Amino acid sequence: MKTKNLLAVMLVIVMASCLFACGSDDNSSESESATSAATATATAAADEDYDAMTYEEYTAADLDTEVTVACYVQATQSWWNDVITVYAADEDGAYFIYEMACSEEDAEKLVAGTRILVTGYKSEWSGEIEITDATFKFIDGDSYYVGATDVTELLGTDELINYQNQLVSFTGMTVEAIEYKNGEPGDDIYVTLSLNGESYDFCVEVYLTGTDTEVYTTVGELAIGDVVNVEGYLYWYNGMNPHITSIAIAE
Repeated sequence: MKTKNLLAVMLVIVMASCLFACGSDDNSSESESATSAATATATAAADEDYDAMTYEEYTAADLDTEVTVACYVQATQSWWNDVITVYAADEDGAYFIYEMACSEEDAEKLVAGTRILVTGYKSEWSGEIEITDATFKFIDGDSYYVGATDVTELLGTDELINYQNQLVSFTGMTVEAIEYKNGEPGDDIYVTLSLNGESYDFCVEVYLTGTDTEVYTTVGELAIGDVVNVEGYLYWYNGMNPHITSIAIAE
């Protein structure tokens, strides 16, 4: 880290520590707020040193241009041939990092919550915005994991795409069709779910969940007409095509 940025970060942290140490029980909330603000400022200063974009800057960047983002691993697909596909997020949005260069040893370290700095090219494929030809390095930062956001009410609206690549949930969906890729278990499962007379495509991505997981087994046992609640990463393929991570019969 550059010296001036390091001094700035240290000064902010020292000031926050002093506020916390001098606070009484009556102003503990104010002290905690100051500490949180200091942490956010320190993180921002560190990101500036990494020359990382904010999520807003990333979304505004032109396609096929180089981008650098500091983000947190949320999930990964299976590693193979020195590449790995990563579902990542920060406090403001999410990223799909397709076939990022990665050793097998480093792939084992990419657990949920791990902070990484990714450099690649902003690309689009059939509506999916992703980062391709990417490299990365591990960077300091507290673990961060984002829970699912219920976007059921946004189905069929233009607003839904604003949640692309985030972990989202849908409730009260009816099973219309289930089809195994290649006709039998062992590969992706294509799932059609409906709500209020409209049908939507979902997918159990075998590289993400594997065939020996609860979600893969559960989807295979569903019956047409079952009403389910589902979570998944909001992948986009000529329209929404979430990659399912969990599914359950609605109570």
